[in-house]
Amino acid sequence: MKKQISTLLLAACAAFAAVLSAPASANEEDVKLDRVEDRSANNLALQNGARLFVNYCLNCHGAQSMRYNRLKDIGLTDEQIKANLLFTADKVGETMTVALSKQDGKEWFGASPPDLSVIARAKSSGAGSGADWLYTYLRSFYRDNERPTGWNNTVFPNVGMPHVLYEMQGEQMPKYVNEKDPHDATKTVKKFEGFEQVKAGTMTKLKYDEAVADLVAYLVWMGEPGAAHRKQLGLLVLIFLIMFLLPCAWWLKHAYWKNIH
Repeated sequence: MKKQISTLLLAACAAFAAVLSAPASANEEDVKLDRVEDRSANNLALQNGARLFVNYCLNCHGAQSMRYNRLKDIGLTDEQIKANLLFTADKVGETMTVALSKQDGKEWFGASPPDLSVIARAKSSGAGSGADWLYTYLRSFYRDNERPTGWNNTVFPNVGMPHVLYEMQGEQMPKYVNEKDPHDATKTVKKFEGFEQVKAGTMTKLKYDEAVADLVAYLVWMGEPGAAHRKQLGLLVLIFLIMFLLPCAWWLKHAYWKNIH
């Protein structure tokens, strides 16, 4: 194995997997999701997203529907894949599996980390797309010393997952204002107004948002690597049908009405 897996990273990834696989709660449905730019056709963004996925996600849960050699579809060569991304396999034709077995995952963490091949689709809900949920979630961690991991999340309150990307983002705290309860004028409720940065990370806020957008783009692309080709082919088929049917319709009309005076 080219990359050793630490116990701490395993725990973090397993918790992340549990969060991603869980159904949306009522609180999640009430959260306003931030819209993320669709970068699923941007090869540079997808390449960076693949790098982040391999380094931060692929140590404990895999993407068994995805083969490393499909990364050539986003502009990478076999040599680049082998040198920079092939940590859990020996050949580029292998799937993105992990060393952590389902049995070990269940024994160590109480549940086997799920496969992330279609996680962007799985998190889609009435509140927004799966891409929007993932984008908002990965940018909504804050310090909470009352939690076992020291972290919490405004999108997923009382989350059991630590903030595995905190070195890049730094630390932030949520800001709230008191407002009258719309259901009871004698009470007040806290309204979330955003975050305040309390400790800088290795990236600026803009750079971190860009990195998360790239990671989300890769997760979306991974769910259907052939989506762009499918859409392009569908457009060509529609153009062909229009060009084919219009002359046919004219010919049928001409044939039908030619003997009618």
